[in-house]
Amino acid sequence: MKFGFIAHPTSVGLKRYVKMLDLLQRNTQDQHTGYNRELWGKANLVPFMNFAKITSASGATCEGMIKYMPLIAEEMIADPRAIAERVVAGVEEFVADGAELVGLGGFTSIVGRRGEATAAKSPIPITSGNSLTTYAGYKALMQIKEWLDINPEKETVAIVGYPGSICLALSRLLLAEGFNLKLLHRAGHKDKAEMLSHLPEQYHHRVTLTGDPDDLYDECKLFAGATSAGGVIDVAKLQPGSIFIDVALPRDVNVDARPARDDILIIDGGCVTATDAVKLGGESLNVTIKQQLNGCMAETIILALEQRRENYSLGRYLEPVKVLEIGELAEKHGFYAYPLASFGERIDRQHVTNLKRYYHQDIYAIDKGDTSQRLTFIDNIIAQDPAKEDTLDRHHQFINPMMVEFLKQQRCDNVFRKAQGTMLYDNDGTGYLDMVAGYGCLNLGHNPSAVSQAVKTFLDEQGPNFIQYISVPEHTAKLAEVLCHLAPGEMGRVFFSNSGTEAVEAAIKLAKAATGKPGIAYLKNSYHGKTLGALSITGREKHRKYFQPLIQAMVEVPFADLDALREALQRDDVGALMLEPIQGEGGVHVPPAGYLSAVQQICRDTGTLLMVDEIQTGLARTGKLFACEWEGIEPDVLMLSKSLSGGLLPIGATLCRSDVWQRAYGTSDRFLVHTSTFGGGNLASVAALTALREIVAQDLAARADELGSYFKSELQTIADQYPFIAEIRGQGLMLGIQFEQTFDGAVAASAREFATRLPGDWHSTWKFLPDPVREHLQAAMTRMEQTLGEMFCLKFVTKFCLDHQILTFVTANSSTVIRIQPPLVISKPEIDRFVSAFASVCEELSTFLD
Repeated sequence: MKFGFIAHPTSVGLKRYVKMLDLLQRNTQDQHTGYNRELWGKANLVPFMNFAKITSASGATCEGMIKYMPLIAEEMIADPRAIAERVVAGVEEFVADGAELVGLGGFTSIVGRRGEATAAKSPIPITSGNSLTTYAGYKALMQIKEWLDINPEKETVAIVGYPGSICLALSRLLLAEGFNLKLLHRAGHKDKAEMLSHLPEQYHHRVTLTGDPDDLYDECKLFAGATSAGGVIDVAKLQPGSIFIDVALPRDVNVDARPARDDILIIDGGCVTATDAVKLGGESLNVTIKQQLNGCMAETIILALEQRRENYSLGRYLEPVKVLEIGELAEKHGFYAYPLASFGERIDRQHVTNLKRYYHQDIYAIDKGDTSQRLTFIDNIIAQDPAKEDTLDRHHQFINPMMVEFLKQQRCDNVFRKAQGTMLYDNDGTGYLDMVAGYGCLNLGHNPSAVSQAVKTFLDEQGPNFIQYISVPEHTAKLAEVLCHLAPGEMGRVFFSNSGTEAVEAAIKLAKAATGKPGIAYLKNSYHGKTLGALSITGREKHRKYFQPLIQAMVEVPFADLDALREALQRDDVGALMLEPIQGEGGVHVPPAGYLSAVQQICRDTGTLLMVDEIQTGLARTGKLFACEWEGIEPDVLMLSKSLSGGLLPIGATLCRSDVWQRAYGTSDRFLVHTSTFGGGNLASVAALTALREIVAQDLAARADELGSYFKSELQTIADQYPFIAEIRGQGLMLGIQFEQTFDGAVAASAREFATRLPGDWHSTWKFLPDPVREHLQAAMTRMEQTLGEMFCLKFVTKFCLDHQILTFVTANSSTVIRIQPPLVISKPEIDRFVSAFASVCEELSTFLD
């Protein structure tokens, strides 16, 4: 069965899009067949898309066409009779093309009395599509009800646009579910008894009527609207927690994009989504038609799939039974009201449950001046045993929603409940081999027993912790002495902080105070942290660009370029150099042999402080206790963090020579100008002392060197078989897998291939585009090709996690490098497990071989 569908643009922007399509289609046809006066004549409808064959999930088939009436709602309402005649003429066009059913979108239905007048003049059946549109809005609200865990009898839903056909049918369905309703009608409607008569009498006591939108905002948080007037609801007036199901187009909210407010949601309520089992055509070149459809068009398709040559969804009164019938038929054929979307962007459960607290005031609302309520609230949260989704919801709502969405997109949205050694365990007890190890925090593995016991003993004995500015903390003093004697060179002072980036900040201030010079040199592609000072000497623009201006006088030097380094360090305003012995987040880049010793000599020659960031490389990670020992480097300043406490407590340390500290802080005016409230506490120092002892006692440096060599060799054997693995690099158990799956030219080739299959001369069209347009398009294609390479690498991360229960991730500066940074207590069989998984994933993704 063949159908036709008349759509219309819902905004001025979409109208211009339709005009653009019309111009391009006619111009293409003109180039293909030559000039034809009739081709350039006035047209009633603009052809948009032909469905040569639609196959549903049940195996039913149909075909159809979509054409646009190139007018927005305001233009159609201005002269409804004339437009109604154009709609009838459009139906006749479809009849001439062989259609046996025509669907009317939006105002093309309204101008013909919701399809009734059009059907009276049409030789074939007509549908407005309003039944499936209603069903989609209804199911969206039911899904929200479930996610928010709300009692319908305690909620009042505002229906915006009563007694329009969609709102009337939706009202009857919601009343049957137990909701209370507040119905917004046009201000001119005075006869409330007449309006209530459209609803079953047994529900009248649960319904109130109003003609003023302002009556809705204080009482209602759930809304559904289908006025067809557009812009009725002011989103600024919606109370926190409000969810608006915008069923019809144009939208009933007064915005055209998702509002900046994160305490409300606007849902595209009149849409359905075709599952993958539905084939809508357009599979040539693997280009598939958008799977989300407006309910009115989807209803037309469903009727055609069912071979239903009958009028459907006409007039004001849509029977709930027919709404539910078309919904069931839609699901039979693979069309569902889920997933939900907001302005075309998918909405997950977390987006909705973020608003849950506004619907459960008995649980979430507390009098912030009432101690008892505060305590009860805290106790309730602590006592909960949350499911995975509850934890994801909380993180999404209160910490970082984009992080949750990114992890979900990569299928790595794990929530772990237990950790031991090299393993993490999720809520279901599934174990994952951890090859990330907190980005280097867990050299001793998760929860090392010796460190845990030392911390427990200190707490059980009620040892004093944060006493460092009213007394001298015993364990912190011991830790400082141990670090100064273990570290390379002549270290004599230690400043303690709470993280790596704080340790770097301390080094920056130390260098400025000691040298009296504002500038510090740093290496391109380096990474030293994300606080303002650390960012100023981090050589990756993607981390820096949102926080400009950064600290001035910092000088970037190319990695491994000694001549450029010497030139930078000869500047009068540069007093120090900051570097990593191996660039970890930069992609695990090991400098050329002899580079670090040459750098040290240049620093000595120019009187420049050499500051070495061993936050990630230190404490046995690379096969030496400190990575700078590989070339005998003796830095003036050295930074540690991450594994210093065995991964149990936050700690950072900035070590320096005594004379450097003396120049910076060795006077009565200066000795307290850089301090930290929590830095240098006894508890973290107890953990760090025990962790250092364990690292030395277990000789983890030698272990990392031996196992790292074996690991790297095994990975290289596999990498040699696959051109998309560019390099296995690193030292000890700090390894990186560099992917080089290039997609250079892929997007441009795709565009050319697509263009050659279209009529007309698209190459000529490209040639005559203005230079700036072509340059922007070319830049966009290049960036897209880079993104494809990153996507390929991230698929390895996903497959390691889902197929092999192994956790990996990319480096911060390069999304084409997978870091291999396991706990140093990893066993050889666990390394073999990773190698086997790596071989398997490479083979499975080898279809991407060049």
